[in-house]
Amino acid sequence: MEAYQDFAYVYDEFMDATPYEEWSERIHNLITKYGVSKPERNAEDTLSSERNLVVDLGCGTGALTERLYEKGYDMIGVDLSESMLSVAMEKREQKGEDILYLLQDMRELELYSTVGTVVSVCDSLNYILEEEELLQTFFLVNNYLYPGGIFIFDFNTEYKYREVIGDTTIAENREDCSFIWENFYDPEEELNEYDLTIFVKEEDGRFRRFQETHIQRGYRVEQMKALVTRAGMELVEVLDADTGCAVNEESERVYIVAREQGKPRT
Repeated sequence: MEAYQDFAYVYDEFMDATPYEEWSERIHNLITKYGVSKPERNAEDTLSSERNLVVDLGCGTGALTERLYEKGYDMIGVDLSESMLSVAMEKREQKGEDILYLLQDMRELELYSTVGTVVSVCDSLNYILEEEELLQTFFLVNNYLYPGGIFIFDFNTEYKYREVIGDTTIAENREDCSFIWENFYDPEEELNEYDLTIFVKEEDGRFRRFQETHIQRGYRVEQMKALVTRAGMELVEVLDADTGCAVNEESERVYIVAREQGKPRT
């Protein structure tokens, strides 16, 4: 079943505490520090236009995509969930934003040109369960990066799933919707499964109940660094997503910045 199907339509409400403003500012600062993209939307010449393109992989409902757009970047959002993109496009129409949304699996990414920056946050890459498929995704990202372009991504660590989330149950009750999140971690397979049961209030006052199951894999920093290198990119920076400082063995979410340094020969 497609993840984020029915949940897509209440996703933004439940994620209202997510620090998208902080994330977008961090990404902007990293692009400014290391990248080639400029917040100069709709540049006249073709090369500048490609260089300034920013792709948001696993964009979901476009919460981060639209914030980067507001900073002046020419944005493309890519997601596998038709339902999430439907919400993103509804918001785009309401706000009059010129954002291109593509329904694609990031493991089969296909763009019409090179782009200056690719970002992927909010643990989107943790949904790729096989290391070789993650490597293929990195190869594709590198292939579409403009010369010297950068890839900024985050991921939840294996430590977080094993020691922090573990086998827990989280519940939240709101006026118009509620959810129960039952989390299970398999240490042998290193897979994290969470079962969502969601109740949404309909117009007639009754609550509709639906369920979704999501599976993610936790990765280690050394794994990700090795995959970046194997994909032909240069490792630029690794930092703890919560502190902005160096990672340690108890880091739960990690940011990595990688740079295009030429395309691998086939």
